[in-house]
Amino acid sequence: MLRIQRLASEGSVLFILSGRIETENVTELWSLIAAESMPILFDLKEVSLVSREVVQFLAQCQDTGIIIQNCPAYIREWIARESANPNPS
Repeated sequence: MLRIQRLASEGSVLFILSGRIETENVTELWSLIAAESMPILFDLKEVSLVSREVVQFLAQCQDTGIIIQNCPAYIREWIARESANPNPS
């Protein structure tokens, strides 16, 4: 189960994500992103599990300028691999 906490400051919006980010959560996260006009940061410190589709989503987020902080090392490495090879055979 994914828990999302939104914190806004003067210049950005921080989404603190905790728990499991499932494929079905991606649509909700895109909606939250679309509703914001300020720069967005994701804090993944408390994320315990993600799927490949979620990693692809996070890679797309980075490509659009969203900052991902406190990302577990295994997720960061997986994002890097997906970014380097977005369409494997």
